[in-house]
Amino acid sequence: MPGKFTVVPVKDGRRRTGKAGSEDEDVDHNNVLREEDEDAPGDGNPKESSPFINNTDNDKGNNYDGKNMALFEEEMDSNPMVSSLLNKLANYTNLTQGAQEHEEADDDEGPKKKAVKSPQMGTFMGVYLPCLQNILGVILFLRLTWIVGTAGIMESLAIVGMCCSCTMLTAISMSAIATNGVVPAGGSYYMISRSLGPEFGGAVGLCFYLGTTFAGSMYILGTIEILLTYIVPKAAIFVAVEKEDEADALLNNMRVYGTCCLVLMSLVVFVGVKYVNKLALVFLACVILSILAIYAGVIKTAFEPPDFPVCLLGNRTLQNHDFDKCLKTEEVDNVTVTTKLWMLFCKGPELNASCNEYFVRNNVTEVQGIPGLTSGVISDNMWSDYGPLGMLVENKRQPSVPAEDTSRDIYMPYVFNDIATFFTLLVGIYFPSVTGIMAGSNRSGDLRDAQRSIPIGTILAIATTSFIYVTCVVLFGACIEGVVLRDKFGDSVKGNLVIGTLSWPSPWVIVIGSFFSCCGAGLQSLTGAPRLLQAIARDGIVPFLQVFGHGKANGEPTWALLLTGGICEIGILIASLDAVAPILSMFFLMCYLFVNLACAVQTLLRTPNWRPRFKYYHWSLSFLGMSLCLSLMFISSWYYAIVAMVIAGCIYKYIEYRGAEKEWGDGIRGLSLNAARYALIRLEEAPPHTKNWRPQLLVLLNLDSDLGIKHARLLSLTTQLKAGKGLTIVGNVLEGTYLTKEAEAKKAEQNIKASMSAERTKGFCHVVVSSNLRDGFSHLIQSAGLGGMKHNSVLMAWPGTWKQSNDPQSWKNFIETVRETTAAHQALLVAKNIDSFPTNQDRLGEGTIDVWWVVHDGGLLMLLPFLLRQHKVWRKCKMRIFTVAQMDDNSIQMKKDLQMFLYHLRLNAEVEVVEMHDSDISAFTYEKTLVMEQRSQLLKQMQLSRTEREREAQLIHDRNTASHAALNDKADTGPDRVHMTWTKEKLFSERNRNREANANVAVRDLFNMKPNQSNVRRMHTAVKLNEVVVNKSQGAHLVLLNMPGPPRNRGGDENYMEFLEVLLEGLNRVLLVRGGGREVITIYS
Repeated sequence: MPGKFTVVPVKDGRRRTGKAGSEDEDVDHNNVLREEDEDAPGDGNPKESSPFINNTDNDKGNNYDGKNMALFEEEMDSNPMVSSLLNKLANYTNLTQGAQEHEEADDDEGPKKKAVKSPQMGTFMGVYLPCLQNILGVILFLRLTWIVGTAGIMESLAIVGMCCSCTMLTAISMSAIATNGVVPAGGSYYMISRSLGPEFGGAVGLCFYLGTTFAGSMYILGTIEILLTYIVPKAAIFVAVEKEDEADALLNNMRVYGTCCLVLMSLVVFVGVKYVNKLALVFLACVILSILAIYAGVIKTAFEPPDFPVCLLGNRTLQNHDFDKCLKTEEVDNVTVTTKLWMLFCKGPELNASCNEYFVRNNVTEVQGIPGLTSGVISDNMWSDYGPLGMLVENKRQPSVPAEDTSRDIYMPYVFNDIATFFTLLVGIYFPSVTGIMAGSNRSGDLRDAQRSIPIGTILAIATTSFIYVTCVVLFGACIEGVVLRDKFGDSVKGNLVIGTLSWPSPWVIVIGSFFSCCGAGLQSLTGAPRLLQAIARDGIVPFLQVFGHGKANGEPTWALLLTGGICEIGILIASLDAVAPILSMFFLMCYLFVNLACAVQTLLRTPNWRPRFKYYHWSLSFLGMSLCLSLMFISSWYYAIVAMVIAGCIYKYIEYRGAEKEWGDGIRGLSLNAARYALIRLEEAPPHTKNWRPQLLVLLNLDSDLGIKHARLLSLTTQLKAGKGLTIVGNVLEGTYLTKEAEAKKAEQNIKASMSAERTKGFCHVVVSSNLRDGFSHLIQSAGLGGMKHNSVLMAWPGTWKQSNDPQSWKNFIETVRETTAAHQALLVAKNIDSFPTNQDRLGEGTIDVWWVVHDGGLLMLLPFLLRQHKVWRKCKMRIFTVAQMDDNSIQMKKDLQMFLYHLRLNAEVEVVEMHDSDISAFTYEKTLVMEQRSQLLKQMQLSRTEREREAQLIHDRNTASHAALNDKADTGPDRVHMTWTKEKLFSERNRNREANANVAVRDLFNMKPNQSNVRRMHTAVKLNEVVVNKSQGAHLVLLNMPGPPRNRGGDENYMEFLEVLLEGLNRVLLVRGGGREVITIYS
């Protein structure tokens, strides 16, 4: 082996050599390559199907310049170098297509753009704090105390436990999905759609969008409630004159102020999302400070409870707005005078004035609203106190003397229930306080290590908020008097926010903190929801949402923001926080349900691509989470749950029928494949029972020279026969080799699928390229289908032009197909005059489908009309069955037996027995047989194949060459040997001279030949049967007839075609039927 060797570089014209002289030529080659790449078929999802994450069109031009890998250079465009792949992965920025890009676009000044920074956020800042901010919010500040007072500590803990368990299990599933590859912008929508497919993804994505939008409504309503109830109550526009109008006045104020707030927030989001992002930390600080203030206040109550007295009349709680002293009368300068409280219940300030009966009978008592952690009030708040609308908030420990007349109670300053309360309602109101767990996955593009940060940050955030909620439930019940807890708006503590009375150093810390927290949450909902809608619209799976994919020049989703504002206004017009909360609970629960389903499906299917970095998941946990979500939906509000499911179902079906076809490698597709495999294996175990037999069709189509469908009505007939049930395979054969005909095969398949769609034929398409049509059809008959899901019947059109065709191969292929279906034990249906068959839009009037039952080959003849009459086209047609009786048959008995047989088969049909008398063979039959045989013989003699003509020409040429050689050897040859060349004219004259003698003999034989007696008998049968059929069924809409089999001797194939032509002469629509050798219809149940 030599120690040194020289590598000679091989020049490649497709790549640049670095020389100026060859640059233009190389550029042209590259352009050609790029044009080919652009025309290459794809799946419409380059970003997802590409081996590179940040694949761009510019990458295709960067061809490999080295010579060391010349062996692979032709595949470089499709199979890039590993070094190139790793380089692209290293440069991947992992930025979301969301707020950050829009912010950068806003800040761009001039042509110079900001340098894109690589993501640097860790688990704490990137996932933990955003989740914390999204989870803690309006319900904690405005409704948790009321939930604890109404449901009691035990049931409140059950509510918190169920909801937090649901989100924790969902977070585990979400962590598994989020760590199974890169999650781009779109967050939960992207995860679900890529795991469960476009139908589920679109349905759940829109539900999540609606949930986020209604969450914006809820936060805005919370903001306005804090503003009008606790900060500036005098700002109310609508003021109730009568006591009973107070609730309506509050709702109207909420609607007006809420709409103004929504417009203002939408303008902020429209002007620039960067302001929202910059304020996010401020809003988060408000939430954390408020919670710290609550804990500080709880600790302080242990040794110094705050002074918030509550005034009780008997055991009824009073609204402490219009009086300052909890007294009926007081001593002023030794004179007993009435107080402001007296004026609320009596008709005058006099001591003898007429007063409310209950006021007279009961004393007023003052209790502390916040007795403190060590007061033992926890035992009173342990159990629930539900009630109807208008129920008085009472302290059961206080004595009370009931009044006889309670009709005026609603006009008195008591604290009432503003809504009917029950456990399931509280679940629906509370659940929004645990949503927001997707905040981390939505920010995956900003994280340094998303696959590590998302699980840790999300689960820690849920654990933290769960701890906060559980401790708050216990501490509220241990520190606050029950009547104050049940006082939703703090009327008994001078209109203070109930949770604010517990905080330290001042109630205003909570009021201001919760106000800004709700503002921030509302802004973030109005920022996130339009981007989610934009992501769904840009995916193109919901056609009518396409317009919402557009926006401003920087990508800001303007149209989506308008729609979001419109839907948000619906929630604001509802005006009640307690009514809006269950609505968004439904949408979020449905989203979480499908996250769990996605994880469970992927885990059980064990798809090769399912390799999450987060290992602490299990399919049973996902199923438990899914069950919990479903249970919570129906616990919260069964009618809202049904509405949410109907909305999701409608979107699912819409996407399934009208949406764009996407292949995202989703789990539902994998589930379908597994189910199909299991079903196919089960099917293979045994052939179907006669009761389950239905025609599983292989439809053999012919295409024209432009690859268009020749007989589209064949597909119409298939649709009418199948009605979408069973298996349909539409097959076609192209002549040639697959390497040269690959493009034509794909085009033919597309054309066939388009025709199938137009004719509503549900099934599969199979185009085969074969060296000849005969073998191609044979392969289809043998191998179409899979396992037990194979065809049992073949449908094809009658070759109507076989007589006019110069190529006998057309009818030979037809006969061979008949033979092969018989050998394969498959039924055969041949439609004559297929172009005259009705379309799917036609509706045939009164008429008949005539069945000519000559021989019994399994009962398919009787089953087909029944199947056809299930379709609208043939529904009005009646079925008639004709059978043929010979001379020695009892036709009357045959008719009775046939009627009884049809009765047992449960088929409604008229029965007629046709007698065919033995008659002498007519001269017409004899002559027709003779003409048929003469024609056949003449064709055999006159139509020599091209190979035979070429062989004859070669023989004459060889003979001439031999004689030419003999001339050179003998110089004294006579004049008849002078011709030295063999001309074209000589060739034809010689061939014709040789043929004349044979032709004269052949013609004499043709006129002297006698017809074959077997053929005469067959022709006699065809003529007589045709006469009978035409006589009885010429006006029928369709005639079904037993198809006689081809002769065993292949020499009589052409005669067989003639027999069938004679048999079908004079009939319009005919379906020849040949059974597959097994019973397909039974009288047994």
